[in-house]
Amino acid sequence: MLGLMKNQLEYKNIPWGYQVCFNEKCQLRDKCLRYQAYLLQPEKKLGGAAVFPSAWKDGQCSRFNEAKQVKMAWGFSHIYKNVPHYQRAEARRRVQCYFSSGNGPYYRYHHGENKLSPSQQEDILKILAKYGSTEGLTFDHYVTDFDFD
Repeated sequence: MLGLMKNQLEYKNIPWGYQVCFNEKCQLRDKCLRYQAYLLQPEKKLGGAAVFPSAWKDGQCSRFNEAKQVKMAWGFSHIYKNVPHYQRAEARRRVQCYFSSGNGPYYRYHHGENKLSPSQQEDILKILAKYGSTEGLTFDHYVTDFDFD
């Protein structure tokens, strides 16, 4: 399945701490990013974050993460253009607080070290909607990649 996608999943692209699943009997394993990530683990790796068997109940997995590619984004240079000048500092603080209380995570998303998932993009636009129109707002960069969110 993964070979049909634009970008091939590689071990080096799996985020640190991403929970993998090693349930070989799971009926969803061919569609699950967590299982596909497990298959890429080096043999010398002996431990790490994993999905426990208790996630599987009544034929469903609560940790299932579909192996799909989505439009990820980064960069905030243009997202404040519709915010009135006198409210920009407050809007920026609200977006920064979405990530945490410090500036570090905000700047990692701004500079592309981290990528915004579609749900994070939507959340940020909802914050900005409180200050003005979100019509025509875009993040600085977009890339199609796997959604580890």
